[in-house]
Amino acid sequence: MKRIFLFILTNILVITTLTIVMNLLGLEPYLNKNGIDYQSLMVFCLIWGMGGAFISLQISRWMAKKMMGVKVIDPQNPGQYASLVNMMSRICQSAGLAKLPEIGVYESAEPNAFATGPSKSRSLVAFSTGLLNTMSDSEVEGVAAHEVAHIQNGDMVTMTLLQGVMNAFVMFFARVIAFAVSQNVKEESRAMVNFIVVIALQILLGILGSIVVAGFSRYREFKADAGSARYSGRDKMIGALKKLGQLSGRMEEEELHASIAALKINGRQSKIAALFSTHPPLAERIRRLETNA
Repeated sequence: MKRIFLFILTNILVITTLTIVMNLLGLEPYLNKNGIDYQSLMVFCLIWGMGGAFISLQISRWMAKKMMGVKVIDPQNPGQYASLVNMMSRICQSAGLAKLPEIGVYESAEPNAFATGPSKSRSLVAFSTGLLNTMSDSEVEGVAAHEVAHIQNGDMVTMTLLQGVMNAFVMFFARVIAFAVSQNVKEESRAMVNFIVVIALQILLGILGSIVVAGFSRYREFKADAGSARYSGRDKMIGALKKLGQLSGRMEEEELHASIAALKINGRQSKIAALFSTHPPLAERIRRLETNA
């Protein structure tokens, strides 16, 4: 969940910033004396929407470090995390990664882990202290292999392409609706109303668009589970999922809705919340791993 949340949040911030800058510079080539040139608007939105998504991808690793307080481990001097570095080296070798990702640890009582980064050679896998302190070595290995599988599968790049297309549609409809709204106010107020409505709609539609991204993420989680089974062993991945299930049962009632972010353990989740869930139900993931043995 951390990986997806950080990417979507960064993307919304980038698109909003780009919109503000373009407005200040008067970069609106899709407007003419007759109103909106829809073909020009779609090209405009596609270019900037894809651009915004790829900017988000390029800074995703930096954002993760800053927002989560991730401390990167030096592979040459890992200290207390020597076993973790050795474990990641074995998994990456099994996965065929040419370069070891950055390995980081951050302070959090929740058992979390996530992978992010713009490419296989510029990626980061971060583990919470909660996960390292509550899981056995074999369970940590299952989680680590799951995150490495995300990197090997290129999930962040394919997600960026999907997010870019979503950005284009969000920008397009936000501007079409904002233009229509602004035509119903006084002429001297139209520019300001149009700007405010565009920003508001981009944020709202961007959040709704994240439902599509979350659906893609759920599909890719099954692929990452299968990758973990290949790289570290099916039993280790199943063991990690079951341990997370045990841990979720001990959480306070008010924390259940948030889930365990590493592999998305759900409490009593509403149908609406399920649409935004980035991970499939735990029981279904375990069932698929056991079925595909």
